[in-house]
Amino acid sequence: MANLISEPTPLTVLSPIKNGDDGSQTFASLTRKYLQSLDIHEKSPMAKVPNTFLCRFFVLNDVFFEGSPGKVDHLKSKYLVFCCNFHGDLNTYLREFWQNAQQEAQKIWRHCVAFEQVHDAESFIDYIKKCELNTTIYFNGSTGLPLDEQLKALYLKQEFSQFACEKQGLSAEALFEAFQEFVERTRPADLTGPTWKPGQNTL
Repeated sequence: MANLISEPTPLTVLSPIKNGDDGSQTFASLTRKYLQSLDIHEKSPMAKVPNTFLCRFFVLNDVFFEGSPGKVDHLKSKYLVFCCNFHGDLNTYLREFWQNAQQEAQKIWRHCVAFEQVHDAESFIDYIKKCELNTTIYFNGSTGLPLDEQLKALYLKQEFSQFACEKQGLSAEALFEAFQEFVERTRPADLTGPTWKPGQNTL
């Protein structure tokens, strides 16, 4: 694990949702309904996007005050908000987002203004950048190491804790032998496995 530890990269995106409806529900309601239907944890579509540390989608209905002292203000449309922390540079992350979760991205943003112009990875990158806000304060829940290294570290922490509990009281010789078996089974230097899966939150 030779990568240097760095801060995760934050991303905040506000995409305006089209005003109007499909004849029965507003486009904002349809967007919210689809977001609520998405699976979470290992089955989340974002688990397929490499180097996603954490993320959140939600629909922003309105804001009521602006500036200081606050004055009443309202948005002209509702917004789809996407916030995430990821490893690496933005272009690479968004390109891999499109390559690994294109269908989900199209469904999530389909009711947003001008998203019909998105048809490949490069136009997806351009679109997200146009909707990006500068992120000054964000939650940092991890190191900046690549996701596969962090998942392997979580797996090893889990397995070593269990090993320590189970091997209490062994002689030095038996403990050494058990530890060799532990290393062979867990393969600490092998990031491909065994390891935690992206999105996994329980043992």
